[in-house]
Amino acid sequence: DRNRAAGLPYDVQFTDIDYMENKKDFTFDLVKFKDLPAFADDLHAHGQHYIIILDPAIADTALINGTYETYDRGNAKGVWVYESDGKTPLVGEVWPGSTVFPDYTNPECITWWVDECSRFHKKVDYDGIWIDMNEVSNFVKGSKIGCQDNNLNYPPFIPRIMDGVTYSKTLCMDAKHYKNQIHYNLHSLYGHSMVLATEEANKAVFPEKRSLIFSRSTFAGSGKYSGHWLGDNAATWNDIKWAIPGMLEFNLFGIPYIGADICGFFDNVSEELCRRWMQVGAFYPFSRNHNAEGYNPQDPAYFGADSLLVQTSKHYLNIRYTLLPYLYTLFYHAHTRGDTVVRPVMHEFYSDEATWSVDRQFLWGPG
Repeated sequence: DRNRAAGLPYDVQFTDIDYMENKKDFTFDLVKFKDLPAFADDLHAHGQHYIIILDPAIADTALINGTYETYDRGNAKGVWVYESDGKTPLVGEVWPGSTVFPDYTNPECITWWVDECSRFHKKVDYDGIWIDMNEVSNFVKGSKIGCQDNNLNYPPFIPRIMDGVTYSKTLCMDAKHYKNQIHYNLHSLYGHSMVLATEEANKAVFPEKRSLIFSRSTFAGSGKYSGHWLGDNAATWNDIKWAIPGMLEFNLFGIPYIGADICGFFDNVSEELCRRWMQVGAFYPFSRNHNAEGYNPQDPAYFGADSLLVQTSKHYLNIRYTLLPYLYTLFYHAHTRGDTVVRPVMHEFYSDEATWSVDRQFLWGPG
């Protein structure tokens, strides 16, 4: 309400996993977020859109007031990633606690995922889906029962990775997917397979209109279906700087719908840093102010309706809105010709050696 009252250009609201009942997909907290359906309706009444977050990990425990039907339906269809025996669902731990992991390479899993998204949309009228934790992320090493000692979990060569094991913070490499495929071969495709499943869900839920997906984990080709954000950054001058090379790189990867969390995800942000970040962030292809739970609010109006931060945010966001036809044209060229939307100065002035090391500036297309 305070951002509306301040007249801030503001047409999309996101909610992180806080809206869920104990962080379980396709639920909402019936106490803290009991009015979530009405909240979505209110956004629509003001010409705004609502994006929900979904994680892949599905809790294998009951809801407060009954069984967790999303899990039950998935279990009945056999849509999970399995232990190396191909029969026992691999159990790990993510935000809701004990969890299993959907196998999005399984057609039955895609059918289940589409159905769950459709069912939830009938409860909460969302407009798009933000997918997270899909590297796939796991808070235990591999599995709650551990990973077997074999050349998949302990290959002959291990790069310098977390904990020196291939399954740290993810699944055992010998876990089984659809048609007996092993996770070792599919690990880097997990996020992409979730993107494809979510695209099918969006086509089913929104047959007459364009929706949105953006994903933390991507692969070559994901940009056809999904955007990406640069993950959990911090409210530091260093991270506002590094967002630019990240955007430039992902445009080269064929994922032009890209941005960083404006004003930083972790830490309390200063007014000056947030002001500067709102100014440059107005020109991120994907432009979103987002922060973590437990830190001070950082939406522009929090700093005061008449603050310099609000005034400059309105100024630069209005420039963005004025240039939207140009931005959409750049995305059309990205779609049809593989062009970059955000590009480094050197791509337009490649004969000028002074541009070759410029990484704190960027262009929209050639302009």
